Amino acid sequence: MALVAGVDSSTQSCKVVILDAETGVIVREGRATHPVGTEVDPEAWWVALQAAIEAAGGLDDVAAISVGGQQHGMVVLDAGGRVIRDALLWNDTRSAPAAQALTAEFGADAIAERTGSVPVASFTATKLRWLRDAEPEHAARVAAVALPHDWLTWRLRGFGPEHPRLDALTTDRSDASGTGYWSPAADDWDRELLVAALGHDAQLPRVVAPSGRAGVIQRDGLDDLVVGVGAGDNAGAAFGLGARVAAGGAGGSARRRRGGVAGGGGRGDRSRAGGDGRGRRG
Repeated sequence: MALVAGVDSSTQSCKVVILDAETGVIVREGRATHPVGTEVDPEAWWVALQAAIEAAGGLDDVAAISVGGQQHGMVVLDAGGRVIRDALLWNDTRSAPAAQALTAEFGADAIAERTGSVPVASFTATKLRWLRDAEPEHAARVAAVALPHDWLTWRLRGFGPEHPRLDALTTDRSDASGTGYWSPAADDWDRELLVAALGHDAQLPRVVAPSGRAGVIQRDGLDDLVVGVGAGDNAGAAFGLGARVAAGGAGGSARRRRGGVAGGGGRGDRSRAGGDGRGRRG
């Protein structure tokens, strides 16, 4: 029986579900809580992930793991792979004026055509603009920008301040679509929008295809552990529920998607449906 592990690192807690890869039957699971608040030290997520993995019986007999996480949160790293300040979460609204400013600078229609959405306070780009204006000394130190599931996947693969490979950061299209500087049409980052938000360019995660691997963890005396690319929690929930875009629904005007993210990244209903479905991405 091949086992896979799915991680849901949500706003409130971290859940780890270990499943039979063939049947989807849950074999065991664990969880750990996250701190409350709209800004959180990402290290708390890492501690919770390790605790949840331990509560779920560990990964020694697991063949693959994939992380799904809360979307949009701003995790900024310096050149040494250190977190510069607490992450601003999707529900931190101090960046609302920054969303208005970015929209005014580029125009609502133009930015919607470029990214599939118009900036709102939850999007990463608006939080970077807030950082640029409110904490310029921190903004100047930013060498890389990641989202929560990107950063946890990176740490899980052995990277961090002790091994600061910023070019090893990875993400998927669902989380990229919630940043405000990803172009679904070009299938690439929109660097002009990133620079407009942060004030300078920075390392961004490599965007991996849905069936791709973020990497492989080598383990002494055990088979390698495959690390899937993962997803944002909304996309993971949709995947777990088997949701599909209705015929003709994917080609609508970007104007109709204002305030929401094309590809499933809008912050609407905050239900935690489909937690185990996130694991089946890996």
